[in-house]
Amino acid sequence: MASAEKLPMLMSGFETLQSDLHRLKTVDRPGVVEAIEEARAHGDLSENAEYHAAKERQGQIEAMIAEFEDRLSRAQVIDPTRLSGSKVVFGGTVSLIDEDDKTVVYQIVGQYEADAKSGRISYTSPLGRPDRAAGRRRGGGHDPSGEKYYEIAKVEFK
Repeated sequence: MASAEKLPMLMSGFETLQSDLHRLKTVDRPGVVEAIEEARAHGDLSENAEYHAAKERQGQIEAMIAEFEDRLSRAQVIDPTRLSGSKVVFGGTVSLIDEDDKTVVYQIVGQYEADAKSGRISYTSPLGRPDRAAGRRRGGGHDPSGEKYYEIAKVEFK
């Protein structure tokens, strides 16, 4: 499960992860413990669906806590405002122009921060990988499927 590999992320992603972990420990975990106690009060545990569901939920919560703690311990927080250059790298915001002259703007973020609808794509995504947009300089290239040509119009660090 745990790997020593660093996880690059923006400060906003780090803070969200901390907040989610705090909620799991202070709200979700105590809530499921209470649900288990309540289900135990109903008697026979062998056929008690509420008890089994609460125990399963407890296992899920504990696994999520372990996963979030692992991610936080391996986090490498990147501040894009301290970066510069013309190369697309983690934290950078890239403006792409497709063959129809339509502009799309994406920020290259960590895999757990990605949300394409919000213009945030993971550095591990097909478009964000180093052999795609990331690591390239301004100029042309193809999308991951090879079906669409785009030009990197601008790289910013904000």
